[in-house]
Amino acid sequence: MNIGQAAKASGVTAKMIRHYETIGLIAQTHRTEAGYRQYTPTDLHNLRFIKSARSLGFSLDDIKHLLSLWQDKQRASADVKALAQHHLDALNSKILELTQMRDSIQELVAHCQGNQRPDCPIINGLACGH
Repeated sequence: MNIGQAAKASGVTAKMIRHYETIGLIAQTHRTEAGYRQYTPTDLHNLRFIKSARSLGFSLDDIKHLLSLWQDKQRASADVKALAQHHLDALNSKILELTQMRDSIQELVAHCQGNQRPDCPIINGLACGH
């Protein structure tokens, strides 16, 4: 299967497939004598795995680690859980940060009359480090 077919079958763009090969996230594929990449069903499984992990916000480093754990049949599920828990903790922290940002902006917007006057609580709040 060529790169275009692999991209279509996996849902990962050809550009990203090349990038993943370049950074070592997936192994370099076999090439035909004409230099075309050839992908196997295992390559497709790996690409789908990567796409799934990316959709959950895992970093490329985490995905590399997850791939190695996925391929290691002797792995301890505790290792996988620890990595996922670390990611979950980071997501929860980011959610808290975003919630606080939203609440601050919501408060500023609520106090702004939104009229033709130059006095603006949003600008004043930002100037005061709100």
